Amino acid sequence: MTVVTRDFTPPARVGIVPYAEMAGMDGITFMHRMMAGEFPAPPICRTGSFQTTEAERGRVVFEGEPSEDFYNPLGTVHGGWISMILDSALGCVVHTMLEAGQAYTTVELKVNFVRPVLANTGRVRAEARIVHHGGRIATSEARLVDARGRLLAHGTSTCMIMDVPAAKAG
Repeated sequence: MTVVTRDFTPPARVGIVPYAEMAGMDGITFMHRMMAGEFPAPPICRTGSFQTTEAERGRVVFEGEPSEDFYNPLGTVHGGWISMILDSALGCVVHTMLEAGQAYTTVELKVNFVRPVLANTGRVRAEARIVHHGGRIATSEARLVDARGRLLAHGTSTCMIMDVPAAKAG
C-alpha cells in the first residue's frame, strides 16, 4: 500500500483537470499526481484554505486553516466550512477506490459538530476512511480534529459510483 504525503502549503496552482484525462487513470493515481503538482488543485482548495496532505487507497487526509474569513455572525467558523473540508475528504477517499473510467457523486452527507472552531483553533485535520466500497455504492467516514487531537466534528457520506463508458474507450 503506497501512502503519498505532502506538507501543508497553499496550492501553487488551481484549476480543473479535463475529465477525459482524469478518467483515463484510476482514482489513487489521479490523487497522487494531483498531490505531486502534476495536476492543479481544485479551486475550492484555495477558496477554502485546505488541501490533501495524505492519500492512499481507502484513506485520505485533508488539512485546513480556519480563519475569521469563515466566521458566521456568532463569531465562530461557519458549519459550512467544517462541512466543506469533511465533504472533500469523504468524497476523495471514495475517489481513491475508483477504477479508470469511473466517477462518483455524493448522494448523502451527514455532519456532527462537536465543538466550535475558531480562527485560533489553528490547523485542523480531516481524516477519512472507506467504510464500504461496492459496485455502485460507497460509504465513508471522517473525523475533524485540532492539533491536539481533540474531536471538532465528524461525518459520513454515501456516494454513488458510475461507469463512464466514453472515458473507458479513451
